Amino acid sequence: MNTDFSKAKAITITYLTPVSFASLNGSDKEADNISSIKKLTRETDNGVKEFPYVSSQAIRRALRDQLATLGHTLSEGVAAKESKGAATTQCNPTDYLDDDLFGYMDADKSGTRKRTSSVRVSPLVAQDAYQGDLDFGTNYMSVKAGGNPNIFETEIHGGLYRGTILVELDRIGSGEGFEDDIDDREKSERVEALLDALQNLWSSGRQSRFLADLSPKFVAAAITTVKAPIFLESVQVQGRTLSGTTLEEALADHKNVVLESVFGSRTGLFQGTPDDTKTVGDAFSQIKEWVQSCYGQNGA
Repeated sequence: MNTDFSKAKAITITYLTPVSFASLNGSDKEADNISSIKKLTRETDNGVKEFPYVSSQAIRRALRDQLATLGHTLSEGVAAKESKGAATTQCNPTDYLDDDLFGYMDADKSGTRKRTSSVRVSPLVAQDAYQGDLDFGTNYMSVKAGGNPNIFETEIHGGLYRGTILVELDRIGSGEGFEDDIDDREKSERVEALLDALQNLWSSGRQSRFLADLSPKFVAAAITTVKAPIFLESVQVQGRTLSGTTLEEALADHKNVVLESVFGSRTGLFQGTPDDTKTVGDAFSQIKEWVQSCYGQNGA
C-alpha cells in the first residue's frame, strides 16, 4: 500500500544515548569550588532521587552549532537596537534555515517580529540517578605566580539519556516571517540538514576534559498526520532492556495518525528491540525518505 505523505504534519523522534563519563550541562554552583550539573528531583521506588539532564536550550544550541559545522550558514547574532534590549538574529527565515527551524523574536519601539520555532525539543534526561560522583582537579597555573594550587571539583555522571524532537513539517519554509513560501526542495533540504545534525549530535560545553558522544544510539520515529510526540514517554528502559510492549502500544494507540514508523539501534547496545529494528543509520535514511516524499522530492 502506498503511503499518502501529503497528509503528514510532523515527524517525531525519541532517542537514547548512553554516556559513560561526562559533565554535560552546567548549573549554578552550590559551592565556590564545585561545578554542578543540572538535575531534577523525582520520586522513585527507592525514594527521592536526582536525575541529571541537558536543557532543551543546550540541545537547540548544539543542533545549531552542528548545522554550522556541516557547512550551513547561520543567522548570526545581531546587537540589540535598544540600549537594554536583547541581541537577536537576522530574523530572516527565507535566507537562513536556523531562523526557520528555531524561530526568533525581535522587539523594539517599532514593534515585534517573531517566528515560533517549527522544531520542538525536549530536555535530554538521564534515566539513571545521580550518585554524587565528583571529579577532583587542581589548577597549577597560580603556582607559577607564587600562589597555591587551586583545588576544584566537578560533578560527573554516567548513564542512559533520553530526548525527543518534533518537527512541524507543515510550517517549514512557510507561515510566520515569510512573505512567500520557499520551494519544496529547499524545505526538504532544511529538514534533512536538521536530521544530519541530530544524527551527529555533539555539545561543545565541557568537552575539553569530559568528551562525550550525544549522538542517538536508539531511535523511535514516526511521521504523523497530527503533531504529537508519541514516543516521548513510551521509550522505556530497564537497564539496557527496552520495553517492546510499550513501543507496540504507542503505535497501536496512534495507528489512525501514524503514516509510517521506524526503529533504529546500535547493534549490541540494547536488548528487547522490535524485530524489525534497523541500524541507526538506516533508520535516519528512512526518515529522510519520508521528508523527501512529504515535499514531493522522491524521484525528482
